[in-house]
Amino acid sequence: MSADGRRRARPHALDKRAHDPLIHTMTALDVRSARKDQLIAGETGDWEVIVGLEVHAQVTSKAKLFSGASAEYGGSPNTHVSLVDAAMPGMLPVINKFCVEQAVRTGLGLKAQINARSRFDRKNYFYPDLPQGYQISQFQHPIVGEGEVEIEADGEAVTIRIERLHLEQDAGKSIHDLSPSETFVDLNRAGVALMEIVSRPDMRSSKEAGAYFNKLRSIVRALGTCDGNMEEGSMRADVNVSVRRAGTKEWGTRCEIKNVNSVRFMAQAIEYEARRQIEILEGGGTIDQETRLFDPDKGETRTMRSKEDAHDYRYFPDPDLLPLVLEKKWIEEIRASLPELPDAKKKRFEDAYGLSPYDAGVLAGDADSAAYFETVANGRDAKLAANWVTQEVFGALNKAGLDLAQSPVSAAQLGALIDLIKDGTINGKIAKDVFAKMMETGDDPGAIVEREGLKQVTDSGAILKAIDDLIAANPDKIEDLKKNPKAFGWWVGQVMKATGGKANPAAVNALLKQKLPI
Repeated sequence: MSADGRRRARPHALDKRAHDPLIHTMTALDVRSARKDQLIAGETGDWEVIVGLEVHAQVTSKAKLFSGASAEYGGSPNTHVSLVDAAMPGMLPVINKFCVEQAVRTGLGLKAQINARSRFDRKNYFYPDLPQGYQISQFQHPIVGEGEVEIEADGEAVTIRIERLHLEQDAGKSIHDLSPSETFVDLNRAGVALMEIVSRPDMRSSKEAGAYFNKLRSIVRALGTCDGNMEEGSMRADVNVSVRRAGTKEWGTRCEIKNVNSVRFMAQAIEYEARRQIEILEGGGTIDQETRLFDPDKGETRTMRSKEDAHDYRYFPDPDLLPLVLEKKWIEEIRASLPELPDAKKKRFEDAYGLSPYDAGVLAGDADSAAYFETVANGRDAKLAANWVTQEVFGALNKAGLDLAQSPVSAAQLGALIDLIKDGTINGKIAKDVFAKMMETGDDPGAIVEREGLKQVTDSGAILKAIDDLIAANPDKIEDLKKNPKAFGWWVGQVMKATGGKANPAAVNALLKQKLPI
C-alpha cells in the first residue's frame, strides 16, 4: 500500500509471473516493439499499446472438473449440481481424468511444455456464487508451461508466446435482474472445468489481439477441447492493456478488462482503454492498476475494482488433492492422437489444392469450414469450390445470421451445383440464381433447374435467331461497333437478356463474332 492507502501499481506483467519460480520475470528486451503504423498518436507524441490476454476456455467434457455432475450448457437453475459443487460438508473433490487429458491435448496443440508434475491450489475469495469460498485452480505449478501461437496480422507473421495453461473450476452465476431487491444464484456452472490460457504481453494492436484470439479458438475447436462458443460463454478473455511512449522500454501500468466475450468488443475495449490511458498520462496523471468492465452499448470501459495481486487470494496447496503426476507414455499417446491443426491444414490446402494463402487460411481456420470445403472440392475444381464456399456460401450465411452448421445448402448440394456448371447444364449467372433458391428452400440444384426450366440454351439456332433479331432492330449499333470494338459487350448482354440469361456465354460470343463486323 502507498501512504494514501491506494495500491501501488505494478508493471505490465501477468499476475502469476512475479510469484512463479517456473516462469522468468519479463524484461523489455524479451518482446518486440510496435511497427510505426501501429503507434497511436497523442497530443505530445506517439504511444505504443501493449496487450496480453488471459483466455478462459471451457473444457469440452460431459462432467465437471471435480464431480460427476453434468457440464452441459443451460438447464433449469441448480439442476446440474452435485454435493461437491454445492460445497456440502465432508464432500471431497475427485479429478476428472478426461479434463486433464483435454488440457494436455491443448498444450500439445500450442507447442507448449507439458509439466509431468503439477498441483492444484485454493484461490480464496468470497462471492455469493462461489459456495466453497475458494476456487480450485493452479498457481505456481500449472499443468502446461510455455508455448506459442503463430498469427498473421496486417500481412505480418507474428509469434505470440504462451506463458502457461492451467486448469481451474468455474464459479456459478449471480442473477441480478429477477428482483429489484434480491440476487439469485444458479450453480449449474459451478465446478465446470476451465482452461486459462495466459499469453505474454506480445500483442501491439487490437488487430493482433483479435487474430490471436481467433487463432486460439480455431486450435481448441480443431482439437475438440473447447467448442469456442462465445455466445454461451465457453470462451472469453480478460484483456490486459497498458501504454508506453514509443521507443521506450519501461512497462506502463496495466489495466485488466474483465470477461470480454466478442472479438469485436475486444477491439473496441483495447482501443478505448489505450486512448483513455494516453489522455491521463499526457494530462500529467498516473494510471491506477485496476480491473475494468467493457460497456458495449457505450463503447467504453469503466472501473470494476482495484486489481488484486496473487497474495490477496492467499493461495495454498489444496489439501484434498494430491499432486497431479503424468506418465510420459500417456502424454505421447495423446500427442499421437492429435488431429491436423489449422496451420498444417492451411499449408496442405495451398499445396494440394493450389489455393491462395488468404483462401486457405479462411477455410483451414475452422474445422467445419475445412470439412465442408473438402467435400465440395472432392473431384472438382478446387479453386472454383473455394470461391463458392468463401464468397457465396459464407456471404449468404452471414446475411441470414446463420453459421455453417445451420446452412440450408449442404456441401454435397453445393458440389452438385458446381457439377451443373461444369457440364454446361447451367451457366454461372443462372447458378447464382439457383443457389439463392437453394438457400430459400433447401432443395437440390437439379430439381430447381428442372422445375423452373433453367437449363442453359446451347442450341445455336435459337441463339442465332436472337442475334439476327437484334441486328435487324439495331442497325445504328452496327455502325457504333465498327468505330468502337468495346461496344461488343453490349451485344453479348442483349443476347443473354433475350434468352433469359440461359444462353451459353461461350456460344454467344462465338456466334456474335461470326455475325458482326469486328
